[in-house]
Amino acid sequence: MATVDGLPPDPLSLLRRTIAANSLPIPTTDSDPNTQAQSNASLAQASFLVFNFNTPQEGAQHISIPLTQTTRFISPAAGEKPLDLRSVYFCWLHKDSTTAEYITAVQALNDELRQAGKDEAITNVVFAEKLDLNTWLAGEVGEHDSEHIKSLDDNREARLEARDAAKHAAGGEDVEMRDVGGTDEVKRKEEEERLRLIYASERRMGDHNTVLRGGKIQDFSGVRKYSQLFLGKTKPAGASAPQQPTLNPNPALRPPVKPAQSGRRLEPIILLSPSASSLVRMPNIKSFLDTGEYSPVMPGSDSPTILHISRALKTIHPNSQTRFILVDDPTNFRPDYWSRVVAVFTTGQTWQFKGYKWQNPAELFSHAMGIYVGWKGEKVPETVKGWGRGVLSVQIEKGTQRWRDREVVEHIWSQLEIRMRAQGWGRDGK
Repeated sequence: MATVDGLPPDPLSLLRRTIAANSLPIPTTDSDPNTQAQSNASLAQASFLVFNFNTPQEGAQHISIPLTQTTRFISPAAGEKPLDLRSVYFCWLHKDSTTAEYITAVQALNDELRQAGKDEAITNVVFAEKLDLNTWLAGEVGEHDSEHIKSLDDNREARLEARDAAKHAAGGEDVEMRDVGGTDEVKRKEEEERLRLIYASERRMGDHNTVLRGGKIQDFSGVRKYSQLFLGKTKPAGASAPQQPTLNPNPALRPPVKPAQSGRRLEPIILLSPSASSLVRMPNIKSFLDTGEYSPVMPGSDSPTILHISRALKTIHPNSQTRFILVDDPTNFRPDYWSRVVAVFTTGQTWQFKGYKWQNPAELFSHAMGIYVGWKGEKVPETVKGWGRGVLSVQIEKGTQRWRDREVVEHIWSQLEIRMRAQGWGRDGK
């Protein structure tokens, strides 16, 4: 089925739409859902995903997409390669799996594909890209708010090529010949086939706007305030000379160089301690930081691998909320993610920092604020005291009366906001 513009339907948009409708597509071995082909087959046996829709305006619709079709999700970790539909769908099915469980499942599916005689393999999507993809598919961000998903306009040329290739493979309409005589039918067919191969290999070129601007309109108005410094323009009489930047001797307070903006504000990261002795862990950290009420972790509680929490930081983003990422395992961090770590919850046990970029506590807490949460009346560990002002120590009440918790949480947020502002977090991220 083609869309209104005559192009094949976009598999990412279809998958996002079915997830919103709580009606996942069905893996099948045949593109026609009316045949007796095996339905609900495993992803190793299946060759198609059938998307089923039933709306009053359009009626019942069944759209089949090959599992090998590439999508708009571009994976930098895989060498800027677009992910195929099978990899994307498998990533969504394991959105709640731990990193180790997901990697094991990827290896198992690739083994099944080889045993089924298919020369195919799914891509192991790294931690941050998996988070970005599943957040977009779940509809938690806007259509254009993904770092790795190209817009439909950017992907239009690829979809045109897919349509043309499908027509040629299906024996589409012949190329019109005007300069070859019709007397020799064999020669005419050979010439048509030769031209069909030439057209299939053509590369479509972009227009003036897409070549110069790309998929998004860029705003260069911020260059004005710097142009006077570099072009030597004079200031009005009475205006003070621009202040020259001064070097800050404390490396923790130096604003780092801004990375290239991708259209989406960078999300700061908060690391938690995986220790069982920690009072705040993944099962209870969101309620603690969000609602200001501490609840103990019950045995057997579900422990998510990643969480999000939004907070209004008026001195950093006055008109919007800042969304934080909370994790307790940085194993799959890319090197640039460490510049986004703003806080580390710790119990004072140094084994927590074994897989960190900065394993020395003094160096770690010069880049990110340390937070120790303990019981009121109990002694703060000597190791935490020895780390100095880089670690904020707070204490919460024992018992069931939790009305003082909010005061503790507000103190944590206010100190974190001060630290982030000093490190250069602002309107455009870090």
